[in-house]
Amino acid sequence: MKVYAGENVRNIAVVGHGHAGKSSLVSAMLYTAGASQRLGRVDEGTAITDYDDEEIARKMSISTGLAYAEWGTTKINLLDTPGFNMFVHEAKLVLPVVDAALVVVDGVAGVEVVTERVWNYCEEYRTPRVIVASRMDRERADAERVLESLAKSFGRSVIPLELPIGKEKNLAGVVDLVRMKAYTYELGGNGKGKEGEIPAELREAAQAAHERLVELVAEGDDALMEEFFDKGTIPEEHLIPALHNAIREDKIFPVLFASGLGNVSTDRLMDFIVEFTPAATEHEAIRGEVTTGNGEPPSRRESDSEPTSLYVFKTVSDAFAGRISYFKVFSGVVKNDASLINFSHNSPEKLAHISVMQGKAAVPLPELHAGDIGAVAKLKDTLTGDTLGDKSAPIHYPKVKLPEPAITFAIEPKSRADEDKLGTGIHKLLEEDAMLRFFRDPQTKEFLIAGTGQQHIEVAVSKLKKRYHTEVNLKAPKVPYRETIRGRADVQGRHKKQTGGHGQFGDCKIKMEPLPRGSEFEFVNDIFGGAIPKNFIPAVEKGIRDAAARGYLAGYPVVDFRVVLYDGSYHEVDSNDLSFQLAGRIAFKKAMEQAKPTLLEPVMAVEITVPDEFAGAIMGDLNSRRGRIQGMNNRGGNTIINAEVPMAEMLTYGADLTSMTQGRGSFNMEMHHYDLVPAQLQEKIIDKAKAARGEEKEEEE
Repeated sequence: MKVYAGENVRNIAVVGHGHAGKSSLVSAMLYTAGASQRLGRVDEGTAITDYDDEEIARKMSISTGLAYAEWGTTKINLLDTPGFNMFVHEAKLVLPVVDAALVVVDGVAGVEVVTERVWNYCEEYRTPRVIVASRMDRERADAERVLESLAKSFGRSVIPLELPIGKEKNLAGVVDLVRMKAYTYELGGNGKGKEGEIPAELREAAQAAHERLVELVAEGDDALMEEFFDKGTIPEEHLIPALHNAIREDKIFPVLFASGLGNVSTDRLMDFIVEFTPAATEHEAIRGEVTTGNGEPPSRRESDSEPTSLYVFKTVSDAFAGRISYFKVFSGVVKNDASLINFSHNSPEKLAHISVMQGKAAVPLPELHAGDIGAVAKLKDTLTGDTLGDKSAPIHYPKVKLPEPAITFAIEPKSRADEDKLGTGIHKLLEEDAMLRFFRDPQTKEFLIAGTGQQHIEVAVSKLKKRYHTEVNLKAPKVPYRETIRGRADVQGRHKKQTGGHGQFGDCKIKMEPLPRGSEFEFVNDIFGGAIPKNFIPAVEKGIRDAAARGYLAGYPVVDFRVVLYDGSYHEVDSNDLSFQLAGRIAFKKAMEQAKPTLLEPVMAVEITVPDEFAGAIMGDLNSRRGRIQGMNNRGGNTIINAEVPMAEMLTYGADLTSMTQGRGSFNMEMHHYDLVPAQLQEKIIDKAKAARGEEKEEEE
């Protein structure tokens, strides 16, 4: 394996909806490039980037897999991301380190739910996109329908740069609309096409498509537009660099056609990546975050001459190698045994044995240049999102902001031995998966695990069992209710206790009022004239915060309220922090009695995609779940329903949707806002919470 300079590296994220053919396409590219000896298949468990036991068993990608293809004088790093709702956050995590994204769409289905989500992620990171209509050898695959679906979703900047030759099982190759040549293939062959003339039946369509392409490229450039008007076309030597720039600047989103399983046009796809997607060194300087002072944030060009810096975008826990950190070298050159500083934790790290990943196989290298992607094992303190670099030139690259987990389960070890191993196993899973959370409920004392959905949690539990030999039971998910107030209160909290020696005395007067949703808690110190000494005021706030965290109605945290501390009194000898904390708690409880306390529930933004014939039944079901329909769209025989539904009604929705749509429906949801629980349901929730807390107290006694 040779070392590549940044201008000869292309970092490509392969993104798209689940089962669109991403892993198959990557496997075919690796096979065509000679990086693997056989054409890997997802359904046989031989795809290079789907190597985890869970991925092989479920026949789907669960986390991002890395591989590279050496194509001519260029190294193409391929980051194969999952396309299922529960795991699509993995695609967002890699976008800061890639030069372009291959957005893979199914040749039959066209644009699907997750296609739009990853497109929006690319918009957020201004990532150039190349669209690949894959699986074009499938029955009912249709190039025109795919192009219509893409144009409807993503606008007129979507333009085909190829036309398929033949269709479905007779797919024979593609027409290159830039050079106006045809390339033909043998289905299931070595992926190397034979160049020839465009078939007669496609010449007219190809010429019309070529002219549309030339016109779109010329639109943004006055000199090209002039040349276009003069000559009626743009010569190849001007068209190719103009197209490269238009793709880099997100002015054009080209569409290519391929088949991963049939290994059709994968060589053309790699040629296209090398010629038309930006090299790592073409980027603008990458700006870090300001950490101190008011100056401009530091930035780095992706160049070997800049001070060394790298960004860790993924962590993998390996049974043999331990923790493996995947990183991109943003600047400088990283050599074996390099000593760098982790700027996120201000700790030294030594990078022994750097390598590049080919699926699960690590290929050692002596050094990596700016723009390349590599891996290193056994860093002490480094986790996903950390920045490492030269001690003399600190920089922090921004971390990716992920949504909060959508669902929580209680987790219980099956035996005492499992309890002892649980902490270690969970810790390693959390290092690997940025969307998992693990915590203990201070009220119920239960261990809770949170993730993007039921399948996400089930995968984590399965990994715990297989990798770390820890078995657990999952209990019904907890709904994170909150409490709030609808009224105002003006109360006094007074704590007085006399003992043999010093007594305890704290006295405070507070006003409580509601705040808008999402405001959490605001504390206002309105004390004048030293009624309460300044050093005791934080104790009053702490007492109120502690009491709010314990809840009032049903033990759920109280949010969205303001407390104004406006008066009180103290004793020269008997007053202390604890006394004023207790006074704050007493005041809080009294205020809650007056301030019309109520329950809030999390409401989810839900997007459901179902075949048209099931839309009516799904709408009726959502209404029965207290859902509010926000809108509907139709796309290619599917209805997309957007709704807001209380989380309490969605806990088993995955299984219910499968049953209602014969497995043809999909959905994703994320936390949207908190809203009032209807009065008729509040009593049941409060009674249930009190009963649960009563049982726990009895057990403790």
